[in-house]
Amino acid sequence: MAATDGVGTKLKLAIETGLHEGIGIDLVAMNVNDLIVQGAEPLFFLDYFATGKLEVGVAATVVASIAEGCAEAGCALIGGETAEMPGLYEAGDYDLAGFAVGAVERDALLPRGDLAEGDVLIGLPSSGVHANGFSLVRRVVAESGLDWDDPAPFAPEMPLGRALLTPTRIYVRQLLETIRATGAVKALCHITGGGLIDNLPRILPDSLTAAIDLRASPLPPVFEWLQAEARLDAHEMYRTFNCGIGMVVVTSPADVDRVCKSLGAEAVVIGALQSRDGSEPVRLDGKAS
Repeated sequence: MAATDGVGTKLKLAIETGLHEGIGIDLVAMNVNDLIVQGAEPLFFLDYFATGKLEVGVAATVVASIAEGCAEAGCALIGGETAEMPGLYEAGDYDLAGFAVGAVERDALLPRGDLAEGDVLIGLPSSGVHANGFSLVRRVVAESGLDWDDPAPFAPEMPLGRALLTPTRIYVRQLLETIRATGAVKALCHITGGGLIDNLPRILPDSLTAAIDLRASPLPPVFEWLQAEARLDAHEMYRTFNCGIGMVVVTSPADVDRVCKSLGAEAVVIGALQSRDGSEPVRLDGKAS
C-alpha cells in the first residue's frame, strides 16, 4: 500500500511564526495515518522539500521533525529530494510533500466487508486542529486582530501560533497493537479535511448510516473558539474540522469492550452504524457539550 500527502496551508503558519520543529511530524502523520486505515504497517517514508532559496537551518529543522515522525510511526526515512527553484517561491517560503509505503496481508485489508447495522463507532482524540482547515483558521486569526505571539484564547498559557501548530497525532502503533491483539477492528477512518461528515462515508456501504452522538465527545476549546469566531453551525464545523476526533474505529457490539480496553482509556464510543433509509451517510445527533 502507498500514500502521498502534504500539510496544506498549515505551512504558512509555520513560515510566518518561524516555528518549523513540528511540521515534519504533520507530514508523516498525514501519510502514515492514511496507511494504517487500510490495515497497513508503514515501512518507509520519503520527503520532498521545495523552496526558492535554501535556508539550511530551516531545512534541517524540518527534516529532523520528519525523522521524529518516522520514529514515532515505526517506519524508516530512507531519503527524499530537496529542490531549490528561484523565482517560483517567495523569500522564506517552502513546500513539503511526503510519500509512504506500507504492507498488509491481502486478507487483512481494511475496511472489512462485514460492516453491519449496530456496529459501534469508537473515537480517538485528536491533538488539535491537525493539518486541515488552516485556510479558515488563518482567516479567523486575521479577522480577530490577534498576532501569532498573543496568548491563545483557548489556551492562554501558550502563544497562539504555537498552540495552533501542535503536530498531528500519529495513531499507527496504537492501532496496529489493537488490530493484532483483538482481530476485531472492522474499519478505521482518519478524520482529515471534511471532518466526520465527509470522511466516514468513505468506509461505509451504501446501506449504512453513521449516527454520531455529539454529546459523547465534548468540543475541545480550540474548536469552540473557532466555531464562535467563524460563526459556523454544527454541520459546517463537523465537515470542516476534526472537532476533537482524529480517528474512528469500527467494531461489533460484542467486541467493543475489549477493543476499547486495547485502545486505552481515551477511547470513547461516539455512535453506531444504522440502516440507511434514504438519509445522509452521516447523521449528527444531540449537541456537543
